[in-house]
Amino acid sequence: MKKLILLPVFLMLACAHIVAQDITQARDASCPGEKILLIEDKYPDMRIVVNFPAEMDSRKKTKIVFYALPNGNTIEWTAGKTISEGDDWHFDIQHIAAQTRFLRENAAKYNYVTVYMMASKKSWGVWRTEHRQDSKDILPAVIADITSMFGRYRPSVTLSSHSGGGYFIFEYIRTQDRIPDTVERIVFLDSTYGYEDSLHLKKLADWLSRSKKHFLNVTSYQDSTVVYNGKPLVSPHGGTWWRSKHMQTGLSDFFRFEKKEDGQFLNFYSPAGRAVFKLKKNPDGEIFHTVLVERNGFIDTMLSGTGYQGRGYVFWGPRAYTDLICEEPL
Repeated sequence: MKKLILLPVFLMLACAHIVAQDITQARDASCPGEKILLIEDKYPDMRIVVNFPAEMDSRKKTKIVFYALPNGNTIEWTAGKTISEGDDWHFDIQHIAAQTRFLRENAAKYNYVTVYMMASKKSWGVWRTEHRQDSKDILPAVIADITSMFGRYRPSVTLSSHSGGGYFIFEYIRTQDRIPDTVERIVFLDSTYGYEDSLHLKKLADWLSRSKKHFLNVTSYQDSTVVYNGKPLVSPHGGTWWRSKHMQTGLSDFFRFEKKEDGQFLNFYSPAGRAVFKLKKNPDGEIFHTVLVERNGFIDTMLSGTGYQGRGYVFWGPRAYTDLICEEPL
């Protein structure tokens, strides 16, 4: 009984502490023209870094992207940097910082804020299990508090994820009666492991149907063909290929999809491209899990369904952001 009484008190104190923070407390980032705000030990078992332009333009609307990290990765690895001899290879596989800079330069109609969300144990699946009872209080508070820091810049929210980071989004959806309209875009970059029809399908369909400003992007690859160390990488129904197709099949009961298929991709598009499923075929059983991100995946998932889609980059093409990689990640 004591735990039930103390938990809300703890959460109120934590939330009050977060609200007390604002973007004026941010420090200069190592890359010119950027600021970062570090949030540690304010919410249970999370480390958060907020990256935003040093000069926020009050004339522009702002897109706040909550990017839930893949399992086993740090924020620094995820942001990426110029690789030097002796550096960990993880610094050169996602480059979310450089891809964010691409968005700022090429979709300059908006201020872009990237919020790196890391679970302390580097697994949002573990975090979900350990916080099953209080996630309904914690997750909305994190999103609301950070969004409020940019209130004067007319913010909207994007929930984005890679790999195990999808559990962050699915747990947030599970705890909500309905997905708020402030959430403008939801992205699963090879991160649909935690999808369940019974918990998520109707809420996603309801959210998509409520506004023409709501976008869903699901990008995955055929992981069911991969054999690693002599064993299948995933079970037939355990990987993102099957779960992403299953999500699309479920949503097809609510929306009409156009199927486009070629030798490389199996894609599904709803009218106006508000719901997009891009599924990379993989007959040779290669591992494309992070390559989906590296080859302009973060950029593409943010711009799908908009007039900026495909401008200055090609999904699954060469890196469009190489010149935007900085020497340090933060």
